[in-house]
Amino acid sequence: MLTERVLTRSVEIAQRSYFAENPTPVEGLPGPQAGKPYLLYAHVPFCERLCPYCSFNRFPFAEDPARRYFKNLRDEMRLIASKGYDFPALYIGGGTPTILVDELAQTIDLARELFSVREVSTETNPNHLIPEKLDPLRDRVQRFSVGVQSFDDGLLKQMDRYDKYGSADEILERIQSIEGMFHSLNVDMIFNFPSQTEAHLMRDVEVLKASRCNQTTFYPLMASRSVEISLKRTVGMVDYGREARYYAMLSEALEGTFEHATAWTFSRTGGGMIDEYIVDYEDYVGIGSGAFSYLDGKIYVNTFSLRRYNEALEAGRQAVSLGCKRSTLKDRMRYRFLMDLFGLRLDKREFERDFGMAPERGLFPEVNFFKVAGAFATDTPDEFTLTPKGRYLTVAMMRTMFANLNSLRDSARAGLPEDERQLLFGDGAGCGTAAKEASCG
Repeated sequence: MLTERVLTRSVEIAQRSYFAENPTPVEGLPGPQAGKPYLLYAHVPFCERLCPYCSFNRFPFAEDPARRYFKNLRDEMRLIASKGYDFPALYIGGGTPTILVDELAQTIDLARELFSVREVSTETNPNHLIPEKLDPLRDRVQRFSVGVQSFDDGLLKQMDRYDKYGSADEILERIQSIEGMFHSLNVDMIFNFPSQTEAHLMRDVEVLKASRCNQTTFYPLMASRSVEISLKRTVGMVDYGREARYYAMLSEALEGTFEHATAWTFSRTGGGMIDEYIVDYEDYVGIGSGAFSYLDGKIYVNTFSLRRYNEALEAGRQAVSLGCKRSTLKDRMRYRFLMDLFGLRLDKREFERDFGMAPERGLFPEVNFFKVAGAFATDTPDEFTLTPKGRYLTVAMMRTMFANLNSLRDSARAGLPEDERQLLFGDGAGCGTAAKEASCG
């Protein structure tokens, strides 16, 4: 799609001048602004298996360093509280947050003691859908998200997930078994794998309908330089030329059972719209190794080194860097434009209140491109909403933004000590011992 290629290239150029190639260390995160709502994000970077396509900060699991990490994560939470922050919501991602469920429970409990947390979201993997992992979370977690990626056994084997997380039938049975346990049960999927056929995609949709989950998120496959070699070796080269077609197919196939909550998240029809945290909150604080924060138009990056993270927190400070070159009014308007449209509606009056000008004036090229492309379903004095084509263009923009964030992750990861780099990119031999001795000191 020509409009997609033009748009993603424009987004790439604009964000390249925003993201820093070499994040600059700072003393810590700034304090909060009065009256502004914030989300708290906590990152748990341990996995039992490192997926070849994943660019997030993650390390092979070993129990002793993971317990040390969770303790320091809670200490960082206390540091954030001392700055005056409060949060109504906590999102825990990874990695695999449920890797040590007793530590996760303590972390959630502390967040509720320190802040006004009313809603907790956490991610997990299919092999953790068992009573000993889930029972401690029943009364602590409202939004539960399971990373499935595909219900095709061949694709699961390509992703090195089949042996560890089970077959498609086994995963489906586990998801069905926890129906009603959490307010929101989301299933994370990925579309546009190189070897994924249209038949594979349609079967994924049909299995999702049978899973009894009340939400699903279909992410387009997003590559970064750090995983490019392993991605090519395991799943092949990504073909962005068919991405729009696959997105249209899955959107149409989900219709009737699910409806759009965001551009790539679908909630079961009649079950209420369940927004993603990135739509609910513009500014967020990230804690944990490899976590990002977005505060007043600036992006901050926590160290990707477990050793440096632990040393900093045990010395009573954060190990954080500024991840952007600048923060202009135009940058903040572009971010709002993207995030609001990703949430399917841009409120023009709120935009003008916050930025002092209408979006048509502040973002004249961007708004007119969307108009010419036929991306707006409604264009009134109050709002923009999206056509199906507009939803896909927003998905493409988000994919490009996440790819640029992945490049920022690559830059932050480039400074890892060699022993920690070997855990991620070496042959993986002796990962448990190496994690204990190299990553955590």
